[in-house]
Amino acid sequence: MIPSQLITSKDNPLLQRLRKLAGDPSAYRKLGEIWVEGDHLCSACVQRGAHVPLAVVAESAWTGLDGRAQAGDTVAARLSALACEADRVVVVPDLLWRQFTSLESPARLGFVLSTQGITPGVLPGVATVVLDRLQDAGNVGTILRTASALGVRQVVALKGTAALWSPKVLRAGMGAHWGLHLVEQATVDDLQALQVPLVATSSHADHELSRAPLPSPCAWVLGHEGQGVSDELMARCAMTVSIPQPGGEESLNVAVAASICLYESLRRQIT
Repeated sequence: MIPSQLITSKDNPLLQRLRKLAGDPSAYRKLGEIWVEGDHLCSACVQRGAHVPLAVVAESAWTGLDGRAQAGDTVAARLSALACEADRVVVVPDLLWRQFTSLESPARLGFVLSTQGITPGVLPGVATVVLDRLQDAGNVGTILRTASALGVRQVVALKGTAALWSPKVLRAGMGAHWGLHLVEQATVDDLQALQVPLVATSSHADHELSRAPLPSPCAWVLGHEGQGVSDELMARCAMTVSIPQPGGEESLNVAVAASICLYESLRRQIT
């Protein structure tokens, strides 16, 4: 068991930072740290080979604290094992943990990661999703998860999109973040570096999705939940496609539309 530090003061600088990271979706951009909470996300970090400088674990889940084992508590043993993947472990009393958790049911384990290297440049020539000012963290996280599952290499978020590494997007992404090349705060001009055609959905489209001559690779452009893709960005798209909706609904949820489009791109490649 690696050495651990016990923190019992709510005014400790680390706990103050954790409260900001858990409560402010974009705080990581200022603080240079990301708060990853819960055993599922922490496991995803480890499995994808992410470097973990610090683990924070609740006292009730730390089996190595002063040699006091949680008899029969297999969850605590698993959380402790995950914590030991970090360079350093901090243990906090459970009552303090509840002051900075972003979950209704405290997960008792979190990682603090560095933001260094998480805002890389755009990769050229790879399958990409472009997010144009999407506001809903659940939609953004779901799209990241779908993109990772369907073999998309990169997601580029334009300025105005929900913060990709916020707690809510991380939870909705379910670990997909560490399987993607993520670019934040991009501009429309930055998309020139993609070097692949841009394809957007539109009710006034060039083609129906199932019959569209989709380029491969391409960059699927997904727009604001209410306003859609901006006129400036739409003008740069090589193609627009429509998704048939015989049921008569006016539009689809953007994350659902993304799933349909990304699956169609994948289907073309494997059939």
